[in-house]
Amino acid sequence: MALSVAMHIPSPPSNGFHLGVLFIHYYGLMYVIGIGLAIIITRRRWQAVGGNPALVTDVATWAVPAGIVGGRIYFDITTPFDIRPDTWWGVFAVWNGGLGIWGGIVAGVAVGIWRVHRAGADWRLMCDAVAPALLVAQAIGRIGNYFNQELFGKPTSLPWGLAISQSAKLNSGMPAQYLKYSYFQPSFLYELIWDLALAAFLVWLGHHRRIKPPGLLALYVVGYAGYRIFEETIRIDSSAYFLGLRLNEYIAIAVTLAGIIWFVFIQRRPHTPEPALQAASAAAGGSAAGPGSGAEEPGDGATESGGVTTSAPDVPATPGTVTD
Repeated sequence: MALSVAMHIPSPPSNGFHLGVLFIHYYGLMYVIGIGLAIIITRRRWQAVGGNPALVTDVATWAVPAGIVGGRIYFDITTPFDIRPDTWWGVFAVWNGGLGIWGGIVAGVAVGIWRVHRAGADWRLMCDAVAPALLVAQAIGRIGNYFNQELFGKPTSLPWGLAISQSAKLNSGMPAQYLKYSYFQPSFLYELIWDLALAAFLVWLGHHRRIKPPGLLALYVVGYAGYRIFEETIRIDSSAYFLGLRLNEYIAIAVTLAGIIWFVFIQRRPHTPEPALQAASAAAGGSAAGPGSGAEEPGDGATESGGVTTSAPDVPATPGTVTD
């Protein structure tokens, strides 16, 4: 029986627009906007914990390209049957969609941690600063999925059903029995709402509870992967299946469990500063005079290491005494 809806989300009229001789894809534009917002948010959060905002820009310069490459590699490996166009350069055509979030996050976070550690800052604090920002970027990116007519779910009669064009249905790789339907679950919209709600929750939690870093990033992993378990149950686009379940459903379950274990481990272990920060603290407490030594001008209790500035109250020094 055909499904009918009184109201629905219409199909987009186009997936981009012309700017002179260039054709701008909404998918790519949404990711650019999302990344820009994520950088702004992270800079503010990093500065709030005493960090140098310039470090965030440096990290993004390396982590964003790494995330795009990682996301595309994951997509090409796990869904080679969805690579479009079917040419030798199709594996690089990210403007047609096809960025696997798991590969993008792993590659981007790994490279970002490397840059933060190289700068001598605490990567755990940076991870907590960036966690809500990642969710905002992902939410904006889902708008790009709408314009590409992808990331939708099973047929529905709900008032907010998403209209999908016939050509998009044929290109999606959905099972043939679903081609007769016109309206589908807007799973891209569900994820957009979830991402923003989870981002707000992480910000609230960071302000109202004592969460050891990188606990917020661990909760990001748990929250996002946990949602993906649900999302994979309603998606009908092409996917590799094992024992009746989509590949990404297995990955989401494994990542959710790993995230829970990681969060518990983080909160139970004692928090220790990064080795670079420990060394800087020790150097600041030394008795030798000169730049970078422990000898400070009266009333000067601020030291800076790796882009994070810390302050200490003035303590009267006595001969042979090291103050931390």
